[in-house]
Formats: sequence, C-alpha cells, structure tokens
Amino acid sequence: MSDTNTDTGTGTATGPGAHPAGQIVEVVVPAAERARLAGELDAQAARFPELTDPELLAEAAGLGQCLPVEARRALTELRYGESCAGVVVRHGPVADDPGPTPRHWRESAGRPTDRFDRWLLWLAAQLGDPLCWASIQDGRLVADVLPVAGQEEAQTGHGSAAELAFHVEDAFHEARCDALALACLRNPDAVPTTVASVTALDLAALDVETLLEPRFRIAPDPEHLRDLPAGAAPDPLLGAVLSGPPAAPCLRVDPAFTTVPAGDRRAAAAFDALCAQLAAGLVDVALHAGDVLLLDNHRAVHGRRPFRARYDGTDRWLRKITVNRDLRRTRALRRSATSRVLHPFG
Repeated sequence: MSDTNTDTGTGTATGPGAHPAGQIVEVVVPAAERARLAGELDAQAARFPELTDPELLAEAAGLGQCLPVEARRALTELRYGESCAGVVVRHGPVADDPGPTPRHWRESAGRPTDRFDRWLLWLAAQLGDPLCWASIQDGRLVADVLPVAGQEEAQTGHGSAAELAFHVEDAFHEARCDALALACLRNPDAVPTTVASVTALDLAALDVETLLEPRFRIAPDPEHLRDLPAGAAPDPLLGAVLSGPPAAPCLRVDPAFTTVPAGDRRAAAAFDALCAQLAAGLVDVALHAGDVLLLDNHRAVHGRRPFRARYDGTDRWLRKITVNRDLRRTRALRRSATSRVLHPFG
C-alpha cells in the first residue's frame, strides 16, 4: 500500500475510498511537524522517564492536543464513528535507530525504542486507556511483535512462515481490548499486516441470527497459556462471534482458536461463511519504520502474511499497545487502581 498524499502542508487524511469498504484511512505527518513532535516527545521523556508512570498514563489522552489536526480527526472518527475500521499514521517523528531486531522478546528490554513507544502511546491513548496482560511477555505495557526461532508456524505474533490467520485480539476474554495499535520499527521486506472490516460483509448472505448466539467455543492463544501449570488451561469461552445490532454488528472472530460443539452443523456452516467473507475482504497494509496502524477491535480483524525470517537483526519488528475505553470495567482483573496489568485467569 503506498502513501496517497504528499509530505507537505498540514497533513492529509485520505478518505474511505482509499481502501475497499472504507476500511483504512491514512494520515501522513508532514515533515514540518516531525521536529516539533520529536521535541514534545523528548520533553515528555524528561518529565516522565518511565513510560509506565501512572501519572503519564492518566494524562496520555490529553496528549492528543499535540497531534496534527488531521491525525486527531481520524482517531476521533475511529473511536466514535463507523466510517472506518483503522487508521495508518505515516512518517512519525521516530528517526532513531532501534538497533538490531531481537531474536526473542525477552531480549528487547533496554533497546532504544523509547521514542517509538512514546509515539505509539500518544496515538493509542486517543482510543482508550492502555492496558496489558500479565500472561503476555511478563506483563509489559508495550509488547514486541517479532519472529522467534522455533515458532515459525505459530499462530501468534512470533510466527513467520505460516500466515497469521485474521482474528480479533484476545477474543477469548470478556475484557478483550477495544482497540490496538502497532508501531513499526523495521520492516525491510514490507511484510503486510492484513485487515478486514465488518463493513466488508454481505450480512444478507450470512446466518446472522446464529452468529449472534453463544454457540462458539473460543480458546486463548498459546502465549496466554505459556506460564500456566500443565492441565491448568481454562475452558474455552462459549459465546457469540457477532454482537450488537444485526445491521451493524461487532466482531469476535478468531478462527484458529474457535470450535463449534459437535453436531451443531448450523453454527459450523454460519461460522465458515462468515470467515470466508472476511478472508475475501482482507486488505494488505505494509508498515514502514515510523508508521503506526490503529485498529478498532470490534469492527476489524487483523493478521499477517507469511514471510521468511532471517534471525540476523534485520527482521520485521513491531511494538504493540492495546487499550480499553472504560478502565473501571477491568478493575476486578487488576491488582490495584493504578495498575494497568490484567490477570486473565485470576
């Protein structure tokens, strides 16, 4: 996917016509704005050296006033409207070299990713309050998406050779995020993230009535279960894969980890038809260093095309933040009022 507007002026958001069914809107940060934004990021780092400072996280939404006006408009529409399912913000103020892509997420601590992470936080916080899972990457607020040797076929952010099937983030849990944001640190092979929106569906051709019923078992992906004792995995959630108004439903789709109870042929057929339409509606979004992709986790699914990992420090490397619009809704899963770490299994 190429940028469709020039890198001058005050920044421009491309309209819904840029992608099928109005799925993605693009915003380019003008060159003249990047120096100002870089200064703002550095000033914030001096004031809040730790990205997880509770005061910084409480103020993060207000940082939107520092963003270019077209970025603010696009993110406001993504949060409150229904005209798009995602926003790409191109050419952020993050020229720093993050160093070689780590061979494992455990090796990323201490890497020079601070400005990428702060830019990611600024944008993501316009969609909700940043939260993370205790079960993912030791409860880090910003997670790594990068290939890990030995996990080439995994249906997680650490796979590579296998296509990462489209999915809603953390569909297995009621506290799943409302939106997610991916910041690109490196992607020399332009490996695309895939996105499909609910607006790409022909609802009249689907068995929406069945899809709105709790007839589908959705299990966690292996990353959530990695540190659990043997045999301690929770039972899959039994729920619906569509919710909300039938004419404009929300998605809860994760085919790699969803099963249908034996004998429920209608549910199986309905789910297969839904997934076939989403697969047909996928668009490729190639992110480059400094770009951030933000997605509505109720109106879009996302995945990744396969690629060959080299494990030589040059592989695709993204950073991810997830957000919820209502922080209090997750209080029972957090150890304290100021904590942003969710404990999914108690």
